[in-house]
Amino acid sequence: MRRLGYIRYGAQGGDWGAFISRALAEVDHEHMCGVHLNFLHTMPSKDFDPIELSQDERDRLEKSQQHRSAPAGYMRLQATRPQTLSYALTDSPVGQLAWIVEKFWEWTDPTCRVDDDRILTNVMLYWLTGTAGSSARLYYENFKSKDVLSSCPVPMGVAVLPYELALPVRSLAEREHSIVHWTEFDQGGHFAAIEVPDLLVQDLRVFFRQFRT
Repeated sequence: MRRLGYIRYGAQGGDWGAFISRALAEVDHEHMCGVHLNFLHTMPSKDFDPIELSQDERDRLEKSQQHRSAPAGYMRLQATRPQTLSYALTDSPVGQLAWIVEKFWEWTDPTCRVDDDRILTNVMLYWLTGTAGSSARLYYENFKSKDVLSSCPVPMGVAVLPYELALPVRSLAEREHSIVHWTEFDQGGHFAAIEVPDLLVQDLRVFFRQFRT
């Protein structure tokens, strides 16, 4: 960012981008004003008493714990046999299409239709570049790694979308991070930037506006 002429900046991310944004804050917090996420896992500490949470928050926590303890099939395969999967997906455009479309089908808000051309463009980025293997290895390397992200050292904003894989609990998030902005949306899912771009952009503007000098 300094090479591009920016001495102060922010980061935003969902999915793996959420982890990358937090990692950026760890290594360059002196220049980062804040981090905005639309995907955040919240886990309780050992001394946590769940009675402190509302029923909705307990439901969120249970779903999040299930998501972590019993990974979906795609995640297990990419985390344990990425190279085997790579040959299959790189050899078959239909296989690559099915692998990705399944995620759009399961992880999006049914009311937020994703345009067919946009999905095909997404799939082609993997197919034309032959990156099914490297994208799968991301899971393999991450699961092997012992590194754990610490609490975010800069102010954090969170956008919560109802069809996300696991919904964060604000009271738990505030124990680990400096939460200065929290928005609960009534539509959208895992692919927020594609499903509800206008809502996400507006939330980003509200969050980062407070850091302008």
